Order: sequence, then C-alpha cells, then structure tokens
Amino acid sequence: MRTLAVTTFVSLDGVMQAAGGPHEDPSGGFTMGGWAVNYFDEEMLDRISGADPYELLLGRGTYEMFAAHWPYDEGPIADHLNSTRKHVASTTLDRVEWNNSTLIPGDVAEYVEALKREEGPEIQVHGSPGLIQTLLQHDLIDEFRMWIFPVALGTGKRLFGDGTIPVALKLVDTSVSKTGVTSNTYARAGEIQIGEMEFEEPTEAELERRRRLAAG
Repeated sequence: MRTLAVTTFVSLDGVMQAAGGPHEDPSGGFTMGGWAVNYFDEEMLDRISGADPYELLLGRGTYEMFAAHWPYDEGPIADHLNSTRKHVASTTLDRVEWNNSTLIPGDVAEYVEALKREEGPEIQVHGSPGLIQTLLQHDLIDEFRMWIFPVALGTGKRLFGDGTIPVALKLVDTSVSKTGVTSNTYARAGEIQIGEMEFEEPTEAELERRRRLAAG
C-alpha cells in the first residue's frame, strides 16, 4: 500500500490558502495571498528540490495554477513536476493537457483507494484544500507534512475543515528553518485516546486553611 501524504504550507491558525502569491487563490475575498513567500530560504528550497520521487494528486484549482507555470520553468523542481504522474480531481474540467496528467473519472475516494494499492512511489497532495477535505472525510491520508509559518491570518481556507474526522497523530520528524518555519511530519496513530486529569481531594486541614484565608 502506497503512502498518501499531504504536503502543505500552513499558518499558525491553520490557513493554507494562497501561500505563494496574491493571485494564487483570491476566492472568498481573501487578500493575504503570498503570506509565506518572504520566509523561504535556501535550505527550504533545497529540501523541496531534493525530495524523493512522488506522484501528485491535485484539485482543479491547484492543477490549473501548476499547469500554467511549471511547464515553462526550469530546474529540478520543474523537471520532476513536469515528468511525474499527476491525478486531477475535478467536476468541471473535461480534459487535462499538462504532461502525464489524468483526469479522475467517477468517485474520487474510490479512485484514490485503488491508486494507493498500485505499485509506485508515494502520492503527495499539494495545495488543493477542497480535495483535502474529501480525503479527510474518507480517512485516506497517511501523513501530514506541514510547513508551519509564524503568521496568523484570521481568515481563509483551512487545512482541517469540514471534512475532518477525529484521528490521533504522532510526530515523526521536525525541523526549524532560519526564518522560523517549523516543518513537522505527522503519521497516523490510531484513534484518539480519551483521558481525564486526576486531582487529589484536599484534606480537611487544607479545606480549613482555605476557609481561613477566604475569611481574611
């Protein structure tokens, strides 16, 4: 079974919308696009360009943004994105023309379940906040790779939205950039274990002491 990992840039308050630029996704009147750009450094870019092979699973908006840029760019990131297999979830597109792209037919969750059973590299979701909610709802995500930026935006599309189901996670890797961006990888860890904090009952002497203090 292949790993499906969500790799995303997110603010401290959980917003992932339009991290890369003002025109990336202004839907809903979002005006803070580009909030992540000034925090990138060479180490972060090297980590992205040196990533192991992966396939892409994309929603329509992110697919269209990527397809309008990466075929005309150069370098290791562009080379990988242009050549790798891409799976696009959309109810409005009738074809996808970016190299090695496939438009998902029928039910997205069923397609992804079958895709994970195929041989190949891991599957990554970049951007695609709407698609992520579908994957969350159907419990199809194995890892969350969250680049957490030291900003709070207050509004915008959030990573954990309406599709989120309760799930426990464990931190399996973490690092901090020179600009204060925390990169955390969380893996599934079963169901949430509910507990309760236990407090010792105060003794009669302690209760008497508290009564005296309250009385002045």
